[in-house]
Amino acid sequence: MSEAERLDHFMARAAAAYYARREPFGARGDFTTAPEMSQAFGECLGLWAAVVWQQMGSPSPVRLVEFGPGRGTLMADALAAIDTAVPAFRAALTVHLVEASPSLRATQARMLGPGMAEWHDDATSLPPGPAIILGNEFLDALPIRQFVRRGEGWMERFVLDGRFAEYPAENPPSLPADAAEGAVQEWNEASEAFIAALADRLLAQGGAALFLDYGPAESGLGDSLQALSGHEAADPLAEPGSVDITAHVDFAAMARVARAAGLATHGPVPQGLFLQALGLMTRASMLARAAPRTAGMQLSAAQRLLAPEGMGRLFKALALCHPSLPTPPGFEGMPA
Repeated sequence: MSEAERLDHFMARAAAAYYARREPFGARGDFTTAPEMSQAFGECLGLWAAVVWQQMGSPSPVRLVEFGPGRGTLMADALAAIDTAVPAFRAALTVHLVEASPSLRATQARMLGPGMAEWHDDATSLPPGPAIILGNEFLDALPIRQFVRRGEGWMERFVLDGRFAEYPAENPPSLPADAAEGAVQEWNEASEAFIAALADRLLAQGGAALFLDYGPAESGLGDSLQALSGHEAADPLAEPGSVDITAHVDFAAMARVARAAGLATHGPVPQGLFLQALGLMTRASMLARAAPRTAGMQLSAAQRLLAPEGMGRLFKALALCHPSLPTPPGFEGMPA
């Protein structure tokens, strides 16, 4: 007989199997991320990192870290922009990719070239020193816990034989007492632990982190668990490793954890406003003029990243900074 598995444990096991088995990115994969859509995206983030490095006092060496680097496209485009625009930053930085999948590491190595990066299974092996950290669609893939209101109390979701099962909640977070029957409360427990550990490092050694992902700006009730296979919605409880499972990021909770640890937070703000402030459309227009045959594709991709009806509103940008740093680029005049 199968044994019930808590949802976050199921998600962690499924993610490990998924990234070990297949190439999930691009038209032939299960989903397409912003760096694969427009090279201007990675270039803008590279220049964002360069300005933050200057705000930090231009330390050398400095660690440029990416969590969940996908095929390596974002980092490759970021480094190309840094090479051209801020060569002093390129000379000062070392590249570190936090990636556990051997197959994705091989893909990233081919994208970046030999000797361009160091790889890490997790953050614990990153070398000391000031760091600038990037994470695009990283937090959404971390496991979540779900609680369902039943009668006078809350039950926690487990997975049993490909279906949800509910058991009394153990060590739950603070849950609303007035929620309606059947209401779902998600807890990004793994993400909160990740942010807390990241905050400890940034406070002790200096630096900043930037996360772009999808989810609401404010915490709330709701079931956001979803899965993709071949760019189509799929059953998240399917055979582990066969689909990409994600959930919305609770940005308000991430910011609260960071502030409680002592970091300064900026955002979350809509991705479209953030990228527009960084000049993404201007850069995309330059790329379009340089390659007329693909101009329409370049401009269409950039517009999708910016437009509210595309990824511009659902996706958010959140920066976490050492409290000594000024407001990072893209967040000026926006809510902290």
